[in-house]
Amino acid sequence: MPGVAVSELALPPIVAIRQFDTVRLIPSRFAETTDSVLQPIADDAQHLNDLFDLDNATNQRLMGEFGGLPGIGVDELVFGIPNFRIINAAFTYPRPEGSRFNNAERGAWYCAFDAPTALAEVIFHKSVEYAEIDRFDDTVSYQTYFSDFNAEFHDLRRGRRFKDCLNPESYIPSQSLATQLLGNGSLGLVYPSVRHATGTNLVCFRPALVGNVRKAEAYRMSWSGTPEPLIEIMKTPRVPKKKS
Repeated sequence: MPGVAVSELALPPIVAIRQFDTVRLIPSRFAETTDSVLQPIADDAQHLNDLFDLDNATNQRLMGEFGGLPGIGVDELVFGIPNFRIINAAFTYPRPEGSRFNNAERGAWYCAFDAPTALAEVIFHKSVEYAEIDRFDDTVSYQTYFSDFNAEFHDLRRGRRFKDCLNPESYIPSQSLATQLLGNGSLGLVYPSVRHATGTNLVCFRPALVGNVRKAEAYRMSWSGTPEPLIEIMKTPRVPKKKS
């Protein structure tokens, strides 16, 4: 029942996690860039300003940063650090149906302990989308963001008491557990990947704990008729050195 205190015995154990270079993949079009993604469609500076105003009116990250979202307070978000917008967006743009350990009101920072696991997670979800339209023909790019963690998280890697929370087909038990944990002050969870047999994932409930976020490589995934994509690491353009 909502509002009823949960016994510590009913919660997963807590472990200290010190993990560097965790991997989060986001579509490259959402990665922070120097130029706005709206700029190519603007006719002139005034048109661009009008587009900014329209975008800002429905921008959930900005709404959250001004205290306008019910699921997360402005006091929880982060400001003035590298890639703070990327961090805040993870918590202010939840999927309409939620994800494994968050509902539709509040997002979370999901990452993997290694790149193969992060790729497996993304490929699974994209393949589900393509299967629904019965068309595996697309090319998308994803930007890697590394982050570091040094905190105590609830642990689902041992025992079978919370196996329903790792159900490949349903998020109902896992979202219920996450709601209980969040209400009890949990920082997040470390858990085995459902999509990559040897992988480990981490979900962080608190923006302030997502540390040292920085860009790494980008990947291009191409589907050509089958659920298995071709994966390529995209080369970063080299900037010529200035002559002294």
